[in-house]
Amino acid sequence: MNEEQFIQALKEQGIELSEKQIQQFRRYFEILVEWNEKMNLTAITDEPSVYLKHFYDSISASFHFDFTKVTTVCDVGAGAGFPSLPIKICYPHLHITIVDSLNKRIQFLNHLSDEIGLDHVEFVHARAEEFGQNSQYREKFELVTARAVARLSVLSELCLPLVKEGGQFLALKAASGDDELKDAKKAITVLGGKLVHHVAFELPIEESERTIYVFDKVKATPKKYPRKPGTPNKSPIK
Repeated sequence: MNEEQFIQALKEQGIELSEKQIQQFRRYFEILVEWNEKMNLTAITDEPSVYLKHFYDSISASFHFDFTKVTTVCDVGAGAGFPSLPIKICYPHLHITIVDSLNKRIQFLNHLSDEIGLDHVEFVHARAEEFGQNSQYREKFELVTARAVARLSVLSELCLPLVKEGGQFLALKAASGDDELKDAKKAITVLGGKLVHHVAFELPIEESERTIYVFDKVKATPKKYPRKPGTPNKSPIK
């Protein structure tokens, strides 16, 4: 997917990019490749793949979720900024908080946001488990997103504690989603979540499968969650 195909594909989904937004994506790609030579941000560095598998794939969440209706978004384990920063470029009103456990990635995100002129962004160096127990962030976000960070049973424990009651958790998954959902049912209920929508679709060109899950936060998360760093991964809620 070259830049022109990317612009056209978004247009077909009702997203018309301005010249400024096109330039922001162009610069995002350049900075990603430049920094990737110094540190491992992504295995995907050729332009058509970045535009398809990082930019378009991230933005595809907005084809199934209305980002115009939320303001505060937290992205857990976003790595090089996916999915939240491509979404932010398309929806500039969003206030984005990214939490990541690797400080080098946070440095990259700060540099990137300065270079491409993003406002209302905050990048926090922390383990997601500790971040979820921080009263400054706990149950403060209208929407929490995560893209292929961990299995859904683990991901729920990292993300749902950050969602305010009445807010939502959006999980972007590959084809393995349904099995993960079965494993995660207990965790989602315990943590105060409820599945309200899920959609399966294919990424264009390469036709790889994707699944998006939307959970409502229907009640407060018990105080003991998330547990200590590493615990959700070692012993997911069953």
